[in-house]
Amino acid sequence: MSKTVLIVEDEQAIADSIAYALRTDGFTPRHVTLGEQALAVLRSEAAPQLVVLDIGLPDMSGLEVCRRLRQFSDVPVIFLTARSDEIDRIVGLEIGADDYVTKPFSPRELVARIRVILRRAGAGVAPVPERFELRALEARVLFHGQPLELTRYEYLLLKTLLEHPGHVLSRAQLMERVWSAAPDTLDRTVDAHVKSLRAKLRAIDAQADPIHTHRGLGYSLAGA
Repeated sequence: MSKTVLIVEDEQAIADSIAYALRTDGFTPRHVTLGEQALAVLRSEAAPQLVVLDIGLPDMSGLEVCRRLRQFSDVPVIFLTARSDEIDRIVGLEIGADDYVTKPFSPRELVARIRVILRRAGAGVAPVPERFELRALEARVLFHGQPLELTRYEYLLLKTLLEHPGHVLSRAQLMERVWSAAPDTLDRTVDAHVKSLRAKLRAIDAQADPIHTHRGLGYSLAGA
């Protein structure tokens, strides 16, 4: 299946050259011109496997986009910039970028870097544990082949844990990813929803305890 790469670039000619090189190499490019548009795409069900992110965007800097992105996603990021200042490079990598390309650049070289990063990161997609089946298009989760009757937030919480098996996610991270549309919600809501999820999983398998509590850190879902 073709991997999608999101191009966040306000200069159309540059975006077109990158998109052409990506299509030629078997990728599916998607283009937006603003940071807010990029964040909306990255929060969607059809999130891309990698982001090519210009630092100089009209509505916010690419550095700010990356900071906000890292609150809810580990998708690989390659920065594009017209400046080669060492301080920009250091800041960009420290906030979570995977690579850094200075304009002007070769689109073919950029695509080669994309391939290396995706191969190294496994396209940023972790396999869902076998006892679960995530049906994102139906907004459903099956456990040992049986559908779970979940509320909206139970589903979103379990989906987030399933997409990051073995990763410890803090309450703050879970609040940002699951309750982003309800900013006044208390972080103890996470604990209550984890408790209800555990009960529903044990109703199917009495010995099941896949959601692990890490005191002072957060929660994780066992990867095996």
